[in-house]
Amino acid sequence: MTRLAVELANTGTLDQHGDLVAAFFDEHEITPPPDGAYGTLPHLVAAALTQLVDATPPEAVHQLLHDYPPEMHLSDHDGPGTWHIHFSRNGTPARHWLGQLVAAKLALIAAGDPAVTLGRCAAATCTNFFVDQSRNRTRRFCSNACASRTTVAAYRARTAQE
Repeated sequence: MTRLAVELANTGTLDQHGDLVAAFFDEHEITPPPDGAYGTLPHLVAAALTQLVDATPPEAVHQLLHDYPPEMHLSDHDGPGTWHIHFSRNGTPARHWLGQLVAAKLALIAAGDPAVTLGRCAAATCTNFFVDQSRNRTRRFCSNACASRTTVAAYRARTAQE
């Protein structure tokens, strides 16, 4: 769920042909919007991620919870006896379903979920967010490309001074 929020904030939409979206949407009987438009949700999610990463009051998370109140319930759609928590009903319209999931997950993160670490890319020209799933939670870049660009720029700056 957090990776969906990050993708939505970074790109303004979701890759409808990507594995992540296909798995989540198909499994929960959600039809992605044909034009990939999610209205103002990407901007609100980006604001919420900014507040969480910057450790400022999570006003955008409150707004998400207000605009997309989660409908918490138990589901065993993976098979009998495999109960787990869902925050939206299967078949809900895509924007509302995604809003409910993201609102619930970001609220849990704001409340101190230790299983998730969010970050913003340290590359000078990048503003992307990322979910840090590294073993020691020290990731600094959203991608290998940003890490490489930063490393090359630092190397060139050092060699130019010599």
